[in-house]
Amino acid sequence: MNIEIVTPDKEIFAGEVDTAVFPGTNGSFGILKGHAPMICTLQEGTIVLHDSKGEKNFNIGGGIVEILNDHIIVLAE
Repeated sequence: MNIEIVTPDKEIFAGEVDTAVFPGTNGSFGILKGHAPMICTLQEGTIVLHDSKGEKNFNIGGGIVEILNDHIIVLAE
């Protein structure tokens, strides 16, 4: 899956990941390859990404995530 994490100021991360876990407004949730299309709001917390090299963590102050055709876009605060 391809993911982009951007803020109003800059792009924080862009690349391929195997899984992603987000701090959703109604609780955290994970995304795997082939996930159904979705738009969800995010609360303050940590985005956790896993790939073949390990784990990456990004703290955000909230935002929105869109999942469509194995492409994830995060608009973060």
